[in-house]
Amino acid sequence: MKHFLRMLIQVCLYFYCTFLWRCLKFVMRKLTGRCELQRICYNTKPGASRTMKIETSLRGSKSKLLQTSVSVHLDAIEKTIEDIMELKKINPDINPQLGISLQACLLQIVGYRNLIADVEKLRREPYDSDNPQHEEMLLKLWKFLKPDTPLASRISKQWCEIGFQGDDPKTDFRGMGLLGLYNLQYFAERDTTAAQQVLSDSLHPKCSKFSKAEWEQKRMDKAIGYSFAIVGINITDLAYNLLVSGALKTHFYNIAPEAPTLSHFQQTFCYLMHEFHKFWIEEDPMDIMEFNRVREKFRKRIIKQLQNPDMALCPHFAASEGLINI
Repeated sequence: MKHFLRMLIQVCLYFYCTFLWRCLKFVMRKLTGRCELQRICYNTKPGASRTMKIETSLRGSKSKLLQTSVSVHLDAIEKTIEDIMELKKINPDINPQLGISLQACLLQIVGYRNLIADVEKLRREPYDSDNPQHEEMLLKLWKFLKPDTPLASRISKQWCEIGFQGDDPKTDFRGMGLLGLYNLQYFAERDTTAAQQVLSDSLHPKCSKFSKAEWEQKRMDKAIGYSFAIVGINITDLAYNLLVSGALKTHFYNIAPEAPTLSHFQQTFCYLMHEFHKFWIEEDPMDIMEFNRVREKFRKRIIKQLQNPDMALCPHFAASEGLINI
């Protein structure tokens, strides 16, 4: 009975708040002469703040046109904007900036949805050792990370040197599918120096010529090492969950002037790899068994940062160079 009453109260509050909100929107429209979309575009700076408010407004609208506008095809956005302007009785000649701003927001909103689909497709595709393209990507990963060390054979214990668990890396890609390999190769190819440095650091102290006592005396090893490739796949999982949950909207809406792409996602992965490596050293774990604790603490820190509507995780990356205010 108590549970039923609680549910009833929640339902009543929902409908009351919805009714109150619609009344408030009606009053604001009469007072300002502008609809909610106009008020958001004119009063909120471009970026995540504006786009997320527009998205909330469209999804919460009682109009079917506005509700479905967030899921149209990219090619249909321009026509959708025209239909919205007509529905809201807004003259595009008098309000030309509104159409431009709405288009920019919808490109980001629809693009984010499409990005999730693209990432999910890669995650669901398993690594196939009979696929020449998959094999080529894997061998490129080795060449970028270990350019001076030839790989003796495709099946080799050498793979452990870059952080895989066994002599055939394909078994390690089961959790994240091709997405893990795509991200690792992107990091190794686009940010080779940093990737090689992170790999080198991750190997210490177990692959160092110094003994553990010597490392401690020289203060060169602040944290225990970890498996580079396995951690990369784990950070891919983190980036994937941040994307799917919507947490990365703040970041992408601030750095992508239009639709966020797979490259934006991969650049974000590179950033997370950089930051996790620094965080791991700062945490100074006792052993690798603390990995889950450190990862969870790192995840919470990233989520907290993303709650800031002005946050851009990696504004220095190439993805942000085209950021413009519309």
